[in-house]
Order: sequence, then structure tokens, then C-alpha cells
Amino acid sequence: MFDALEISLQFLERLVPVETRIRQRSAALAKQLANASESISLNLGEGRMRRDGDRRRHYEMAAGSASEVTVALRIAVAKRYVSAAEIAEVEALLDRVRAMLYRLTER
Repeated sequence: MFDALEISLQFLERLVPVETRIRQRSAALAKQLANASESISLNLGEGRMRRDGDRRRHYEMAAGSASEVTVALRIAVAKRYVSAAEIAEVEALLDRVRAMLYRLTER
């Protein structure tokens, strides 16, 4: 089992109600959030089957998508689409994924 991928999938599952709430207020932001969050898992999945530099590149793209998700969530809180309390659990999971990605890209 690839822990980073599994945690990213848990993150996606927990993100669904948050994304739904955001979509009610901003379809564009919700779409960007969906694309970026899915990209994390997709790049982790593809990267684990690649070699050396190509693997690292996919993990770096996943890390970039994780940063994009963070900003999208901060925008949603700033615009009061959701509260900070509503996103606390998904942020905690995202932090775990980001920490794993850091270790994967710093080798």
C-alpha cells in the first residue's frame, strides 16, 4: 500500500461535502478545487509507477496541486463560503499528504 496515495484518497472523500457547499456559492472555485484535489491523487498514482526523475516530477506536480487546494480553501473561507471549522478535518489530511510529498520530493 502506498500511504501517500491512500491518505490523498481519504482527503478526497472528506472534501466532498466542503466542495458541495462551495459549489453552491461559486461553481468556478469548486471546479478548480475539484481539479486540483483530484490531481494530487492522480499524480501520486502515476508517479509511483515511474522511475527516478519522472517519478519526482509527478510528486512535485502533486505538491503543487496540494498548494493550489490550500489556496482554494483559504479563498472559500475568506469569502465565507465555508467556515474554518468546516474545513479543519480536510486541512489536517491535506497537511499529512503535503508532509509525505515533501519527503518524497526531497530524496
